Amino acid sequence: MDIKIAVIGLGYVGLPLARLFSTRYKTIGFDMNQARVDALMEGHDVTLEVSDELLQNALKNGFTCTTNIEDIRDCNFYVVAVPTPVDMNNNPDLKPLYGASTIVGEVIKEGDIVVYESTVYPGVTENECIPVVENVSGLKFNKDFFAGYSPERINPGDKLHTVEKIKKVTSGSTPEVGKLINDVYSSVIMAGTHLAPSIKVAEAAKVIENSQRDINIAFVNELSKIFNKLGIDTQDVLEAASTKWNFLPFKPGLVGGHCIGVDPYYLAQCAQRLGYNPEIILAGRRMNDGMGEYVANEVIKLMLKKGIHVLGSKILILGFTFKENCPDVRNTKVIDIYKTLKEYNLDIMVYDPWANPAIVEQEYGIELTNELPSQKVDALIFAVAHDEFRTLDINSFVRKKCVIYDVKQVMDRTLIDGRL
Repeated sequence: MDIKIAVIGLGYVGLPLARLFSTRYKTIGFDMNQARVDALMEGHDVTLEVSDELLQNALKNGFTCTTNIEDIRDCNFYVVAVPTPVDMNNNPDLKPLYGASTIVGEVIKEGDIVVYESTVYPGVTENECIPVVENVSGLKFNKDFFAGYSPERINPGDKLHTVEKIKKVTSGSTPEVGKLINDVYSSVIMAGTHLAPSIKVAEAAKVIENSQRDINIAFVNELSKIFNKLGIDTQDVLEAASTKWNFLPFKPGLVGGHCIGVDPYYLAQCAQRLGYNPEIILAGRRMNDGMGEYVANEVIKLMLKKGIHVLGSKILILGFTFKENCPDVRNTKVIDIYKTLKEYNLDIMVYDPWANPAIVEQEYGIELTNELPSQKVDALIFAVAHDEFRTLDINSFVRKKCVIYDVKQVMDRTLIDGRL
């Protein structure tokens, strides 16, 4: 089979994968966002996941991006890498997957393969996505076309664990197709692959990876609350406990982003549909979803203890992205800090050199600046551990009486008033 690949969805997951595939196969990237495609064709990725040098080299060697569905009609290996968010009630939102499956259905032919990378709960690929492809194409699953699932493992902002350096789980709708899909991925993934026995197993493996991290972080977040009441520094406790060889070195913090803060809800709803109430998974989610509010209230308490007049005081939040050293603001929990502080009628400034102010305004309705404010503030919150923040001269913008709270252990502890 002469493989020609179309990657549908050119975000944080799709673009790095498409660029990697293009080093070995004829590859076309497809996205509905014309501005996104135009920027990529000019050789720049605003997500910063693919460097300009790598992208421009790929374009010179034949990689192309398009919004025209006709351009991917002659492909035979379709990869779907669209977002799988949750709605305002934390229920899985499969609309992007349905849309991508419709596009696949419009172009897929006999003998073609579609592989899904989007994070889902077990059964979504075969029970939700494939019927859409069948209905649109008029073809029969596992007779006329075939499918697979290979969960994405992109870590936004991580320049060490890039897509080719992370072992990839693969699967197929038949044993033969599974082997073919595995061969395609293993030809570009340096770290190797693991062929799962079924699509559902591969789906389940992905959703528990992030659920496990979510639960572990929730545990240390709860410990942080307990130790705060005891007057014990959580980092000291974790450092001491880490001397045991099998202690897991998780740290407290805000849990946002497109994976850890979302995937457990997919697994939880799957379990609830089967009549099982997933107590630990949902307890972990409740704990982590409440940490932004907790941080904000801790800052207010510290201000009151210092005798700082809260009403109308100036607060500077450093960082808004969901993690350090990347521009991704999806599902950032810093917004929870902001919203809770707003309830106290404070004057809040948000500074983040990585985030796009226009996107933040559109998605969250707040003003963000890429320039460090010159005003003196009454409270300073290190919300994200961007490298730039570690060398800031905070004396230039904090008042003599000021609360400094460190969410991400950026500062020397002797300079701060509180931290998780």
